[in-house]
Amino acid sequence: MASKEEILSGLAEIVNEETGLETAEIQTEKSFTEDLDIDSISMMTIVVNAEERFDVKIPDEEVKNLKTVGDAVDYISNAQA
Repeated sequence: MASKEEILSGLAEIVNEETGLETAEIQTEKSFTEDLDIDSISMMTIVVNAEERFDVKIPDEEVKNLKTVGDAVDYISNAQA
């Protein structure tokens, strides 16, 4: 099971691959849409890649609740438990 730091680091790499944003910009308090300017199509790609990387399932109806990077880190952390 990955720590929250490992999840954040992994998510930052996934977001970087999808958007080209620097991994240092991907911080827990950042909003995917407002701060990082990630659209719904990119978000779905990020979710699919995160599911594969962390071996979790993120249902489509949960994705809309993942407003910030921290929300995603918490969700993945809890889903692994």
